[in-house]
Amino acid sequence: MKYNPIDSSLFKENRNKLAKQLPKRALAILNSNDIMPTNADGTMPFRQNNDFFYFTGIDQEESVFLFFPDAINEADREVLFIKETNEHIAIWEGHKLSKEEATQISGIKEVRWLSTLDDALSSLVVKADSVYLNQNEHSRASKVVQTRDDRFRLELMKNYPLHRYERLAPFIHPLRIIKSEEEIKQIRIACGITEKAFRRVLSYMQTGVMEYEVEAEVLHEFLINKANGPAYQSIIASGKNACVLHYIDNNEKCKFGDLVLMDFGAEYANYASDLTRTIPVNGKFTQRQKAVYSEVLSILKYATSLLVVGNTFKEYNAKVAKEVEKSLLKLGLITIQDIENQDPDRPAYRKYFMHGLSHFLGLDTHDVGSYDVAFQAGMVLTCEPGIYIREENIGVRLENDILITESGPENLMESIPIEIEEIESLMTKESKL
Repeated sequence: MKYNPIDSSLFKENRNKLAKQLPKRALAILNSNDIMPTNADGTMPFRQNNDFFYFTGIDQEESVFLFFPDAINEADREVLFIKETNEHIAIWEGHKLSKEEATQISGIKEVRWLSTLDDALSSLVVKADSVYLNQNEHSRASKVVQTRDDRFRLELMKNYPLHRYERLAPFIHPLRIIKSEEEIKQIRIACGITEKAFRRVLSYMQTGVMEYEVEAEVLHEFLINKANGPAYQSIIASGKNACVLHYIDNNEKCKFGDLVLMDFGAEYANYASDLTRTIPVNGKFTQRQKAVYSEVLSILKYATSLLVVGNTFKEYNAKVAKEVEKSLLKLGLITIQDIENQDPDRPAYRKYFMHGLSHFLGLDTHDVGSYDVAFQAGMVLTCEPGIYIREENIGVRLENDILITESGPENLMESIPIEIEEIESLMTKESKL
């Protein structure tokens, strides 16, 4: 792993929280992710299962965690199974965790080789009243590819058909939605690396560069600062491309007079950051670009002020929608008549702002969590309004990562330039160096 070690107390505390939620005599089982294939003998870079990482801190494939808080034998209450290495693996793949290293990272004392898992299961499953298994239950999850958790679940239910099986996700999601101080620390580091990447782009941007060249500058800054890499596929969208919400081709030339919308974020220690900034390719906004940008920035500031303890997504989105309407009226994009005659299910403002305003952030860029609960201290949310005018080839989105605290919203990206004057000043200054 590139990132600095995380204190094992984080994972111990996460397990303690889960133990308090599980019913008596419940056995919970979590699997690491697979190393996914590409073609022939190729593989994708390994990315750990976030739920597994949340409770163990182990960032290695072919690992399983058995959690049985009420087990009579203390050694059976927390058992981590990892891949046993050998000389061949060491030569071809490199170092794998020893039992001692796995204990140091996770705080789990009982670490065994994966080859002993079946014997442990036959001993522990029969002692449990219920078995809690994990599955990717994110509302936007793709279920096309079978995960290691999926395969394990099918095999276990085949071998132990008379046992009672339950879902683990409803216990995990409420825990992950509230970030601990240690988790917030990792997100801050990720945001700091993202800031360095953005400042690098400000000095690099000029007429004629390709979008993928900008992306390369971003990735360079991520990697030299010990990030895992990007938390999601970076968007570098100039001109008309900025009006394509998930534009990831990044293969067109940045032209004089155009804006370039950049949505990227570093992932550090498996924790995500998520930034969007929109800048002029030549370093100076036109009057129309300034007008649109100023309205989006005003909406962002207003929306951020509503991210307070006790507010709800419903109230938050409704109030911000009214601000978006005001901005679009000011910009001459909609009329009062458009609003009065709108379909309530397809309000007029949606023509120019068609995506969500906020999502949870954490181990996932679109982190798990319920949008039906009130805002609580410890939640981290993005705030990302935008206005997209396809007929003018103008797309502006601005996004910060916000920590909700008892004393109000804290912008974790406060130091990242966003004001028009600062953006223009920095781009002008850097272009002269």
